[in-house]
Amino acid sequence: MVATAVHVKNRRKDTGCCSLPFLRSLMVVFNVIFWMTGLTFLAVGIWALISRHDYISLLGNNTYSATTFLFLSVGIIIILVGFLGCLGALHEIRCCLVTFAFLLLVIFVMEAISGVLAYMYESAIREELARNLNQTMMEGYGFVPAITKAVNSMQRDFHCCGADGKDGFQDWRYSQWTAMDTTDNIVPDSCCISPSDGCGVSGHPSNIYLTGCWESLELFLKSHLIIIGGIGLGFCCLQIFGIIFACCMARKIKEAKDFL
Repeated sequence: MVATAVHVKNRRKDTGCCSLPFLRSLMVVFNVIFWMTGLTFLAVGIWALISRHDYISLLGNNTYSATTFLFLSVGIIIILVGFLGCLGALHEIRCCLVTFAFLLLVIFVMEAISGVLAYMYESAIREELARNLNQTMMEGYGFVPAITKAVNSMQRDFHCCGADGKDGFQDWRYSQWTAMDTTDNIVPDSCCISPSDGCGVSGHPSNIYLTGCWESLELFLKSHLIIIGGIGLGFCCLQIFGIIFACCMARKIKEAKDFL
């Protein structure tokens, strides 16, 4: 009789906001949201990587690429870890929930790092471009295929020419490409407003973009990095709730097993 009363008393405790059924539902809802954040990370990472990917070769270091690939990795890991969380919640597997909580902590750190890296690099991008862009363009164009492709894409996309200032097109006078070029072009054809073979000649200055590309590339990269940083730091807070939910449910499962 006493045992029955104790059993009923403990069973009544397993109701409300701390009950296993409630925590199970909470974990399922969390994992649906978790998967959505994973897809967001994947989408933003792919967008940042393939959106004018050529420009990356014009940067002086690999911070932008590293941040983007870290973003992609986080997205893939989130999707995989989400299945583990659902499995542990639906079948009340304590070891799965504990592992899930640990992996959420790892994801939290990765998201925070990607966000901090993005914001740190966003503040340093101006100095890096000022230091490296002109030299990279003037020495690499026409000799390094990746740089040649990147410069042509940048000048066409941003409607600019050369690296610096309002008269950026004059930078090409001092380039290795001009020194070695056998045509009459004073700028690459990608500088032309109406592109055609041999359009970058001195006889048609009105058909040439005059402004340098430095500021346009800076704004482009900063906009990407701000989005990456905001999502990385914003979504990392979500993992804290997941860790709390998973730990609460794991503890509840342990208490239920100890009672039995």
